[in-house]
Amino acid sequence: MSYSQGIASQTSQAILDALNHLIEVVAKLRSPEGGCPWDLAQTPQTLIPYVIEEAYEVVDAIKSENPKAIAEELGDLLLQVVLQAQIAQEYGHFSLQEVAQGITEKLIRRHPHVFGDVQVEDAEQVRQNWEKIKAAEKGETVQESELLSHKLSRYARTLPPLMAGSKISHKAAAVGFEWENVAGVWEKFEEELGEFKEALQTDDKIHQRAELGDLLFTLINIARWYGLDPSEALQETNHRFVQRFSKVESLAKRPLNQYNLEELEAFWKKAKAQLNQ
Repeated sequence: MSYSQGIASQTSQAILDALNHLIEVVAKLRSPEGGCPWDLAQTPQTLIPYVIEEAYEVVDAIKSENPKAIAEELGDLLLQVVLQAQIAQEYGHFSLQEVAQGITEKLIRRHPHVFGDVQVEDAEQVRQNWEKIKAAEKGETVQESELLSHKLSRYARTLPPLMAGSKISHKAAAVGFEWENVAGVWEKFEEELGEFKEALQTDDKIHQRAELGDLLFTLINIARWYGLDPSEALQETNHRFVQRFSKVESLAKRPLNQYNLEELEAFWKKAKAQLNQ
């Protein structure tokens, strides 16, 4: 064994030791004898919000380019994987070992140009092979897997709603499902706004939700026409609101609920002006 191989072996063992320790800690937290009541009360369904939240926090950390923050958030996301696997094992469904083996086998199977004798010339050929292999795994023909409705359905099921709406809008427009000009989109917006207002006059929450969804989807289409990313736009607005709200709290001398609306509005304007300087 060479020196470099020895170092790699030691590193791999250290990684395995750390992962095993994490697995043991999670198992202890889920133990009926001396475990944590909160962890014991969790199910795969109750943990869904945490999986989503931790994934977004990983993205935020990556954008910050702070290695320490990235490592911490990846750890939080890894915890969700281990916790889901622990609960599944308790139910007799699958184990973390099966999760790791499954993704390893999938990577090998979908990269025959690396682990087999398939020859590829570029990344596009890799993508095409990937899609063929993926379709075969799911018992579909390549034609079925390439149906646009098939892809749109996957976006709607798996992506955050705003992101899914944006991708669905772009993909549908690319095949001609599109307005002739932006004026048509604005007309659609006015139509959907009117229908939403009408729905609000009723007590039918399902109808109200449907009309609100139509209105939001039309706004997404407007954003696409102007080359804007609605997810980024809303995220920036969220950040601005929090910054201004923080400034309002710093200006206030007592709890905000002790001020009237006019006083709060004055704080808000002052905060906005200060942040714009």
